[in-house]
Amino acid sequence: MIWVDYIAVVAGIVLITAVLMQTSQDNIQDAFSGEKSELFKNRKARGFDLFLMRSTVVASVVLIAAVILSNNLPR
Repeated sequence: MIWVDYIAVVAGIVLITAVLMQTSQDNIQDAFSGEKSELFKNRKARGFDLFLMRSTVVASVVLIAAVILSNNLPR
């Protein structure tokens, strides 16, 4: 393994952790029953949720870049 592979592994672990730590916005049963009319209403993430959302985006971009770079580097 070269250094790019280690970056991809770390970015993958960070991505999985950030996604699992995010809070659920709505109950999925409300989407099918039609109970909540606010299902598709935009809500701004704040505080720790905003940090998790941004870290998810950054980790996914780093993971994609590391995988592409890893495939193009000679072994």
